[in-house]
Amino acid sequence: MTVPGTGNTARLYPVAQVCRYCDHIVDLTRSLHGHEHRVSGAAFLHNATDFDVGSLFDLPTDEYGQPFTASSRGAFQDFLKQRLAPLSGARAADAPAPGTGRAEQEADVGCGRRDPAALVKKARQSDFKGVIVVTGGPGSGKSVIALELLGELYRNNLTAVHATGSKSFTTTLQKVAGRGSTRVQKLFRYFNNFTHVEKNGLDVLLCDESDRIRESSNHRFTSKNKRSNRRQIEELLDAARVPVFLLDEHQVVRPGEMGTVHEIDAAVKAKGLTVRHVNLDGQFRCGGSRVYEEWVLRLLGPIPGGPIPWQGDGLFSVTVAETPQELEAMLRAEPGIGQPPVIA
Repeated sequence: MTVPGTGNTARLYPVAQVCRYCDHIVDLTRSLHGHEHRVSGAAFLHNATDFDVGSLFDLPTDEYGQPFTASSRGAFQDFLKQRLAPLSGARAADAPAPGTGRAEQEADVGCGRRDPAALVKKARQSDFKGVIVVTGGPGSGKSVIALELLGELYRNNLTAVHATGSKSFTTTLQKVAGRGSTRVQKLFRYFNNFTHVEKNGLDVLLCDESDRIRESSNHRFTSKNKRSNRRQIEELLDAARVPVFLLDEHQVVRPGEMGTVHEIDAAVKAKGLTVRHVNLDGQFRCGGSRVYEEWVLRLLGPIPGGPIPWQGDGLFSVTVAETPQELEAMLRAEPGIGQPPVIA
């Protein structure tokens, strides 16, 4: 839109800009998840009057963005008094954010997240590179941990990027997590985006779904001047002081993909680096039922021994539904709280 006083130059409506800031704060502040209503935004146009920008008041507003001008200075002061306590907020600002359950515990224990900046600071001060490999099956919380760490590092003013080899996964993260903010969208990239980046230019590189790492970042559409003579795993290792690889050891490797713990360890060893391994023991998604987890893995073949009959563990009942309609009917007929859920 064109803002009065700027000629014919298009400018973002100040209230719209504030709304984006509020969305950005809510997205990256863990303690605000589920409490978005605690955030309020305002645009104070101190060098304008209501008469100068009267048309702006016809535009929609909400708690994330309200306009005030020099004419409404008193109303703006009331707005602030209603939302800001008279006492200092230093203690609240320094207090740790409330926990978020299993994902936070795993990140705390496995990746040193008691102080996520500590490893990076140590790497900077000692001029060393720390490599972390996090393994876990589907539903173990790998991506949750990666995104929690990304937000925590970002809030600590550290340069961190989330990368995958999956176009659908990355574009979804850019669309959902980066909604309304091109700056946040740039935090989600692809493995082949690190071919010619500065060595250790990032503090942390979170390589999610590392089983999708390819032998080379080159493809048939890569121009000659952008082609790389290094392996993709080497490019990822070189891109950050603390590269973190998250992968499922049982994931099926597609043609051209070589992301395994063995390959990553070999590349780390070849560079004379040390690696720390973290195993996410148990399934976050299925509530930690080891019996169910082993039954599924043996049924599908990732672990040896072949399928075994389902014996139950008191947590799950397993039934096969022939159609989606049959599954829906089974779920609707399921008893109330306290009874085992149906997994089909």
